[in-house]
Amino acid sequence: MVLNRLLNALREKGRQSKKHRKSAVYRHVHEHFEVLFNAVSCLLRRFQQPVKGLVTFSTLLTTLTACSPFAAQHPATPTQSETGDGPPARSAIDFSRIPDAVPRYEPPSRYGNPPFYHVFGKRYQTLRSAAGFRQRGIASWYGTKFHGRRTSSGERYNMYAMTAAHKTLPLPSYAKVTNLLNGRQVIVKINDRGPFHEGRIIDLSYAAAGKLGLLHRGTAPVEIEAITVRPPADAATAVAPPAADSTAVYLQVGAFNEQDRARQLHLQLQHQYHLAHIQESAPDGTPRYRVRVGPLDSPERAEQVARQLQEQGLASFIVIE
Repeated sequence: MVLNRLLNALREKGRQSKKHRKSAVYRHVHEHFEVLFNAVSCLLRRFQQPVKGLVTFSTLLTTLTACSPFAAQHPATPTQSETGDGPPARSAIDFSRIPDAVPRYEPPSRYGNPPFYHVFGKRYQTLRSAAGFRQRGIASWYGTKFHGRRTSSGERYNMYAMTAAHKTLPLPSYAKVTNLLNGRQVIVKINDRGPFHEGRIIDLSYAAAGKLGLLHRGTAPVEIEAITVRPPADAATAVAPPAADSTAVYLQVGAFNEQDRARQLHLQLQHQYHLAHIQESAPDGTPRYRVRVGPLDSPERAEQVARQLQEQGLASFIVIE
């Protein structure tokens, strides 16, 4: 009843204000009138169904916020329930006591640096060097959902370590990340690939996001500045690429903990790709079944096959061994 009376009163005020259309004051007031009128109309629609109990002020405020025309202009960051990811259930961490990553030379990851790879139909070309790299854009973070899982570099993701994921920087590499909203800075080790959410340039670990002050917001504008570490004198021997005749190019189409699922994908592939096979390994004692196509003649041939797989709805990435 109260909302109906308010709506009727607004209609009457609207009719009366039409007499002053030429007034600048009218135009200013009328804009706010329309916003209020639409909001009240929205409230009436929301509360047409019977409401059990009392409508509290907080409920009314939440509904009014949802009815606001500005709500659609600032979409919210996906919640933990929507993504399945988030912070630990109980956390009382003093992020200021977590030290930054310490840049040091490390040989390139054997598996994390293919010349290019495809995710969701998009091709990404990895960088051979991080020297001089600088980038601005939106940062996000990832937490419990991926904690303990293998990263693209082969390391285990530790949400309490100062690490991050980037789509093209060499793995591993190091970078300084600055939160452009508050000026906070951290140094992280890039050891994973991502984020593959449109408009984001880096995925920070839970700890790194906490130090930068973006856990609550979920995302924030940042600047990435790569840190170049000079290799030691004997690095040439440590990271020398294998001889050309021992290099093999594969397309990895899937990796499973269950052999039956790997066999299903293998059966799907072997009719068209006679080089499809299952590679079994147990690096940490847990069997892992990788479905691959290869060896292939060259990265160019691998890219051609990757496009064919993409047309069949199968994502893949190149592995050079």
